[in-house]
Amino acid sequence: MQKLKKDDRVIVIAGKDKGKTGAVTRIMDGGRLYVSGINMVKRHTKGNPQMNQPGGIIEKEAPIQASNIAIYNGSTNKADRVGIKELDDGKKVRVFKSTGEQIDG
Repeated sequence: MQKLKKDDRVIVIAGKDKGKTGAVTRIMDGGRLYVSGINMVKRHTKGNPQMNQPGGIIEKEAPIQASNIAIYNGSTNKADRVGIKELDDGKKVRVFKSTGEQIDG
């Protein structure tokens, strides 16, 4: 079971965007993921008139290492760690380590 999933609310704990929050938009292999509004980079692109694409400087998201991200606990308004707990029926769920409350439904 993965500790971080798509659409999870996360907070950056290291790097240039430290303290910012966002939602996970995409998870890649190798422990990297995309977070909305985090790790924005400027890309200089050449225009392509045949495809009707203008050139210029485009700002887009770059992947960030998962070790620099922590899940955001809304009840404490802080970063938290993720634990995995098995319910009575054998189903595994993710829980916040500090409070023990369930993350997914």
